[in-house]
Amino acid sequence: MSPPSTTSRGPRRIGWPKRVFSQVLLMQLAIITGVTVLVTGLFLAPLSDQLDDQAMRRALAIAQSTAAQPRIADSLLATEPRPDGPVQTAAERIRRSTGAEYVVIMDRRGVRWSHTDTSRIGDVVSTDPSTALAGRSVMEIDSGTLGRSARGKVPLLDGSDRIVGAVSVGIAYDSVRARLLAAIPGLLAYAGGALAAGALAAYLISRRLQRQTHDLAFSDISALLTEREAMLHSIREGVVALDRTGRIRLLNDEAQRLLGLGPDVAGMHLDEALGEGRTTDVLAGRVTGDDLVAVRGSRVLLANRMPTEDGGAVATLRDRTELEYLGRELDSTRGLIDALRAQDHEHANRLHTLLGLLELEMHDDAVEFVTEVVGVHRATAEQVTEKVHDPLLAALLVGKATVAAERGVALRMAEESVLPDRLVDPRGLVTVLGNLVDNALDAAAGSAASRIEVGLRADGRTVVLRVRDSGPGVPADDHESIFMEGWSTKELPAHGKRGLGLPLVRRLAERQGGSASVSDSPEGGAVFTVVLPEALREPDRPGAPGPGANGRQANPVRGDADESGDSGHASAPVRPPTSGETP
Repeated sequence: MSPPSTTSRGPRRIGWPKRVFSQVLLMQLAIITGVTVLVTGLFLAPLSDQLDDQAMRRALAIAQSTAAQPRIADSLLATEPRPDGPVQTAAERIRRSTGAEYVVIMDRRGVRWSHTDTSRIGDVVSTDPSTALAGRSVMEIDSGTLGRSARGKVPLLDGSDRIVGAVSVGIAYDSVRARLLAAIPGLLAYAGGALAAGALAAYLISRRLQRQTHDLAFSDISALLTEREAMLHSIREGVVALDRTGRIRLLNDEAQRLLGLGPDVAGMHLDEALGEGRTTDVLAGRVTGDDLVAVRGSRVLLANRMPTEDGGAVATLRDRTELEYLGRELDSTRGLIDALRAQDHEHANRLHTLLGLLELEMHDDAVEFVTEVVGVHRATAEQVTEKVHDPLLAALLVGKATVAAERGVALRMAEESVLPDRLVDPRGLVTVLGNLVDNALDAAAGSAASRIEVGLRADGRTVVLRVRDSGPGVPADDHESIFMEGWSTKELPAHGKRGLGLPLVRRLAERQGGSASVSDSPEGGAVFTVVLPEALREPDRPGAPGPGANGRQANPVRGDADESGDSGHASAPVRPPTSGETP
């Protein structure tokens, strides 16, 4: 694309620049120039008064020194006023030695006995000498026969301290003005140097500002800020901006929702706002990598962190709770398909066996064979439902038992297990139990005498859940690590993330004021224990509504209410077989 034609443009008008760099530079130069002129003026104004005061004090000092000589007072009393008299001679000697403009000595009548112009000796002075003749010293700027001068007048005393006259000394005012004018070039030189240094500093600061603002105009910065605010609060990704000390500078609406924070956390340190945990470590940069998984509450988050030039960082958060749920559902579905494929193969073998027995007319053996097969599955279902009265958990355990059997693992209930149908949050317990049984099944599969034991016990309103497996166990050093997000010893599944099930178990337990821990079994393997206080409702009073009053179905066919989708095959329709059904 060719640049636009400029032939029709008129003369370019000089106006206020638009760039931040130019505007700041001009403003700084204007401020520095104004300050320099103001300071120079403020310095010159008192300088003139100081020079006047110095000149008047100098004249007064000369007059006092002259009046202090006793010969002058004696000569004034003993002689007549004449150009060659002793008074005129002494006054001229003092004038020449001090550089004064004049030294006038007068008697009490105001008649001059000395003067620079000898023709004025014997005449009355042109200014009023009454103050000095009255015994008081005078300092003033006044005009006389010799022009404007800085004057000092003192009384002249004889040996008996009587006032016999006065001494008036003048310093030419032109010399005072000359000193002032002589000081101005040096002052202006200093002011110019200060102005040049200030201009250089202003230029350097403006250049730095130009680099930091990328040479944008103020209108561009305002537009970018408006667009940034609109973009940050409209995107569906959480954005957290941190400064170099780890304090939160910015938190958009989505980040507030995902992290469960409010806008008032801006300015707080990340550790103070979020507390300890993997999410804080990921956002603070203590855990590095791309697409890091973190769990915040019931949400599974995917975090990426990018440092900024000023030492801070910007972190983005994506909610992959639903994606994680679907991925785990996919894993569960694949496992269920494999189990169904194996069960189909086994069912075909049983049918072939039954057909053979019938063709051989071994009817009693056929009945015994069918009764045995049905009895095994019925026994498993009855064992679960006798100890676990909640239908969701019972359905989950029956389904897990079927899958475990297909993988060669025996799942049984602990003898002391009894759980009444008074759960406050049965779906939360499905999540916890489903995750633990799935992990135990993976650990026990392939081990000698593979088995899983599930214990559910009620103690008042507290539920204690214990899952024991025959796997290799968990090293003592990893008893806490396994509850951290992202920690796993398994291969990555299809959805690409591991290490979320156990952190969710602990998070759900702690959210209810409980705990989740792991220990070693004396028979080998691991024992996971979850304690959930206040997990059971108080027993219903006589005449109170039945369980159906709380809105939960009495015989649900799904166990799909966990937050992470990590309850394995609980989402498959599973129910205990009834009498006469083929398992």
